Amino acid sequence: MAPDPFLVEVTRGTIVESRHRGAIVIADASGRRRAAIGDVEQAVFPRSAVKALQALPLVESGAADAFGFGNAELALACASHNGERRHTETAASMLAKAGRGVADLECGAHMPIADEAMRQLIRAGKEPTALHNNCSGKHAGFVCLACHQGIDPKGYVAPEHPVQREITAALSAMTATRLEDSNRAVDGCSIPTYAIPLDRLAVAFARFITGERLSPARAVAARRLAEACTADPFMVAGTARFDTEVMSAMPGKVFTKTGAEGVFCAAFQGLGLGVALKCDDGAGRAADIAMAAVIEALLPEADGRFSRKPVLSRKNVEVGEIRPAEGLVAAIRAG
Repeated sequence: MAPDPFLVEVTRGTIVESRHRGAIVIADASGRRRAAIGDVEQAVFPRSAVKALQALPLVESGAADAFGFGNAELALACASHNGERRHTETAASMLAKAGRGVADLECGAHMPIADEAMRQLIRAGKEPTALHNNCSGKHAGFVCLACHQGIDPKGYVAPEHPVQREITAALSAMTATRLEDSNRAVDGCSIPTYAIPLDRLAVAFARFITGERLSPARAVAARRLAEACTADPFMVAGTARFDTEVMSAMPGKVFTKTGAEGVFCAAFQGLGLGVALKCDDGAGRAADIAMAAVIEALLPEADGRFSRKPVLSRKNVEVGEIRPAEGLVAAIRAG
C-alpha cells in the first residue's frame, strides 16, 4: 500500500524543513464518505478524541441530572484540560456531589499542561494531584456514574468493571466496531483504549452531532454533550489550546476534540458531518493544522485563521510556519 500523503509541512525561512504524513476522512451519518485522503480504513487508537462518546452513559443513565451537572461539568467530562484552577475545582466539585474525592480518581497525576498553572503549583511548593491530570473530568464522570448506579467505583479503570463495560458498549455501538481483547490496549490515564478504523470514527461523530441512527435517549445525550462543549469550550481544553480557540471563535459551528498521538475528531453541526484524522508520526502540532485545514475547507468563515502557526526562535521572532501541505484544503473540498 502506498504511504499516506503529506498533510502538513513546517518551514524555516522559505524552505520546507519537515513534513507530516497522515490520513483524513469526512463522513455523514449514513456512512457515506464526503472526503477521504490516505488510508482511512486503518485502525487507530483514538485516545482522548472519543471522550465525548465515553461520556454518553453519564448523561443517558440520569447521573448528570441527579448530580445537577451543567455545561461546565459536562464539558469537563469530555475534556483534555490544562489543569487550570477552574478545571481542577470543577472536577473536585463533581466528585463532591457524589460524596467522593480526589482519592477516588484512578487516572494518576501529572503537572498541569498550561505553563502558568504549572508555575503556580511550583511556586506554591505543591505536588500535582489527580485533579491536574488532563483526564480528571472524564474520570470524575466515571466515578459519578458508578455512584449513581450504586456500584463501588473502586477499580473503575479495569475492562471488567461495570462502568468500563458500559463505556465500552457505548463506544462499540457508536463506532459499529467490535471492541475486545484483540484490539484493546491501555490509555495514558489507565482506562482501556481500543483500535478503531478511522472512517468509523468519522461516522460516529456525524451521528453524535446529528442524532441520526441513535436511540432517542442517546441522541438527547449526545446533543447535551455537544452543546455543553460548544457553550463552555474553555472547559474542554483551556487557555491557548486549539479546541478552545476554535469553538470559541465559531460557536455552534464545530465541535473538535484532540487525542494523543496525532489523532483528532470533529463534528460540524450545520453540515451534519463527522471528521477523523491521524498523523502517522503522532505529532500533535501536525494534527492541529490538519484539522484546521478541514475547518478551512468546510467553513469559509474560518478564513484560514487557524491553519497557519508561526515557528518562533528563542527570542520569540517568527522564523517559519506550520501549514497545510500545498493543495490539501482544495483536496478536502474536492472530496
